[in-house]
Amino acid sequence: MVRTPLTDEQRDRGRILGQALREARGRRSAAQISALSGVPLDTLRKIERGAIAMPAFFTVLQLAQALELDLNTLAAEFPAADGEQAVAS
Repeated sequence: MVRTPLTDEQRDRGRILGQALREARGRRSAAQISALSGVPLDTLRKIERGAIAMPAFFTVLQLAQALELDLNTLAAEFPAADGEQAVAS
């Protein structure tokens, strides 16, 4: 299966997500959030640094729950993509 390459916009959104999750983690270690969320530590680290630019929804959901982040609040940090409406909070 050949994957379509990510656009610059998709990569940028991945970096924004990673930064938002890292900031929400605060002083807690990535290992603590990994254990709380059930998301493998290596996966969490890749998401935080933007190496996984488009993680699965349920992965983001697990991390948001472990970090006590509201998904609407998290989504509001993202600029609307071309042709999309901005997320209402």
